[in-house]
Amino acid sequence: MALSRIQKELRDLQKDPPAGCSAGPVGDDLFHWQACIVGPPDTPYAGGFFRLTIDFPIDYPFKPPRVEFKTRIYHANIFETGWICLDLLQTAWSPALTIAKLLLSISSLLNDPSQGLEGGPMHVTQGKDGMEARRAGEVYHLDRARYDQLAREWTEKYAKPDDGDM
Repeated sequence: MALSRIQKELRDLQKDPPAGCSAGPVGDDLFHWQACIVGPPDTPYAGGFFRLTIDFPIDYPFKPPRVEFKTRIYHANIFETGWICLDLLQTAWSPALTIAKLLLSISSLLNDPSQGLEGGPMHVTQGKDGMEARRAGEVYHLDRARYDQLAREWTEKYAKPDDGDM
């Protein structure tokens, strides 16, 4: 079931990709994809090209894919390891969701870092791997202008387009 579902989603994405997003398999491996999200306009991430990996479990769509940022990003819900703190990738996953919807949700997360999980960015970042995101969450709540400035600086530094990007 997983393979046929992944193939269908790939066809749908090729026919009608979500705005500012692209995704597809790495080589011939349909269970391992790469994706790119263009930073949404009017956000500190505007103009950035953010690369992600998508790994499908063998029981997809009954289990969520593993999606991680490969591009460094200053964001309250994205750990320095690339792990994305988004309820759709954890407890709110449903087999009715698609990669297209997931990419749009991640893009929306760039618009509003507080929407990742109930409790917002301060709630979701724990442990050593989440320290950078936790600090970003604190800055987001205490000084939004500073948060936006740092996010813009990181976008300019790390989120440059490659030849194959959109």
